[in-house]
Amino acid sequence: MIIKLKLNGKILTEQIDDGMMLIDFLRAHGCKSVKRGCDTSNCGLCTVLCDGTPMLSCSMLAARADGHEIHTLEGLQEEASDFVGFIADQGADQCGFCNPGYVMNTIALLRENPDPTDDEILAYLAGNLCRCSGYEGQLRGIRAYLDSKKAKEGV
Repeated sequence: MIIKLKLNGKILTEQIDDGMMLIDFLRAHGCKSVKRGCDTSNCGLCTVLCDGTPMLSCSMLAARADGHEIHTLEGLQEEASDFVGFIADQGADQCGFCNPGYVMNTIALLRENPDPTDDEILAYLAGNLCRCSGYEGQLRGIRAYLDSKKAKEGV
């Protein structure tokens, strides 16, 4: 089967096996931020944006990405750099393994809702599993980023 998609701004056309999962396709193309954690759609480590919507690449066939635009953290470094330091300042990246999934979901959240409540942040992050710190450090980091952004804008 031949698929054509846009990966981090680059158009790819490639022959794939019918049963290939998107996570395997992405990792084969150098997207190492997309991690395999559970293969059961429970941990969020494999989160990517498909046409701007968070998707779990471990449960999506690569064939379903045909004709779509996929972004991984490798393609969103500039956007992510705005707030990842705030998350790190809260100690929320102890081992760092879950960070790409959290960052991808935070990008999607802030694109959809630039001023979320704490409950909205927690709802967006609920699909990500962190065995080191849970959600509180990430919540504090995102909240600190949003407060800093408001202060700069004079809001």
